[in-house]
Amino acid sequence: MTFDGTEAMRILAIGAHPDDIEAGCGGALVKYAQNGHRVFLMVMTEGEQGGAGELRKFEQEQAAKRLCAERIYWGGYQDTAVPMGRELIQSIEAVVKEVDPHFIFVHYHDDTHQDHRHLAMGAISATRYTKNVLFYEGPTTQNFAPTVFVDIDHVLDEKIAAIEAHASQVRKTNIEALSIVDVIRSSAHFRGIQGRVKNAEGFLPLRLFINIGA
Repeated sequence: MTFDGTEAMRILAIGAHPDDIEAGCGGALVKYAQNGHRVFLMVMTEGEQGGAGELRKFEQEQAAKRLCAERIYWGGYQDTAVPMGRELIQSIEAVVKEVDPHFIFVHYHDDTHQDHRHLAMGAISATRYTKNVLFYEGPTTQNFAPTVFVDIDHVLDEKIAAIEAHASQVRKTNIEALSIVDVIRSSAHFRGIQGRVKNAEGFLPLRLFINIGA
């Protein structure tokens, strides 16, 4: 049960690498958890192309605690080699079936990183029976024009703390003198302006149900 007495929802966030979820929808996940809902993560690789796999896995586990996630499901794929096809779809389907989520958050399919693209396309098939599926953005996303916004102003510090748990990645932006924390803060402010609040995360819905009454 949530703090207001309603049934807790199950929220599943899916990312290709450690830190993708935190960057894309970490604020929304914190808000869900703070309101008594159950958060689950699925991370397809250990991100070993960006550092030692064991370290990155440990960092993801620490970040998950910041998000109050109950469990991380690991996809077991090699970084930069997430395949597009039946195997990927079935691996996502298995987790979706187990969690039975009310909401799913996943990468957007227009992205310069092949793992993000393949995961997004696989998720479109794997989540076909889930009512609410939203795409999130990351630093490599292209042509993303969100139409759904979540006000994260009061949880931005928690989102940043989850990002900072990935300490080995914070400076890896390929932009001189700009950390991933700088990027996340700028993005939150920009999406907030679009949504007419101070800081926000933006999403594009694959499907989104608006519940009116029973």
